[in-house]
Amino acid sequence: MAILKLEDGTLLTNLDEIAQELAPLGIQLNHWWVGDNYHVRSLLAKDKLDDDEKEQVLQGLDGYFEELKRNAGYQSRDLIVIHPGVPNLDAMLAKFDSVHTHADDEVRYIVDGEGIFGFVRPDGSQVELTVQAEEYINVPAGTEHWFYLTPNRRIKAVRYFIGTDGWVPEYTGKEIRFRQTANC
Repeated sequence: MAILKLEDGTLLTNLDEIAQELAPLGIQLNHWWVGDNYHVRSLLAKDKLDDDEKEQVLQGLDGYFEELKRNAGYQSRDLIVIHPGVPNLDAMLAKFDSVHTHADDEVRYIVDGEGIFGFVRPDGSQVELTVQAEEYINVPAGTEHWFYLTPNRRIKAVRYFIGTDGWVPEYTGKEIRFRQTANC
């Protein structure tokens, strides 16, 4: 269940209310069911996945990818698996822990675990959205945002790409004024 935290401390958990708050940014947030495929679910329960296991998960969830290819021109996808044992985890995450934009949309389907996207809204206010398993998010190109993990430091996400050229973070230098200090 997504949780949106506003600067005044208000927490929203209703998907419709969250969508209304994020509408000025053009962010799409939806619930996508992982399904009841036992093999996919057993792979998602593991901390680490090798390349073959990642591909099995992706193939098990490819109905969504096929829809994105048809309707939005997406060309590729991968599965990122992040957990405390990932080498150089802090350095990898530091790239996204400052306000930045991308030239392309940032599209994620969280299939396990959770993470936090922060956003700068058009009026300058900031919000943070905890995304969890079975949630799809599309952050439009040019949206000022940041990302970090919740204290459990675990997430598995399918990333969808039209191309990879637009994926370099472009830092804006904007200050993050607030941050969730604990899991909501």
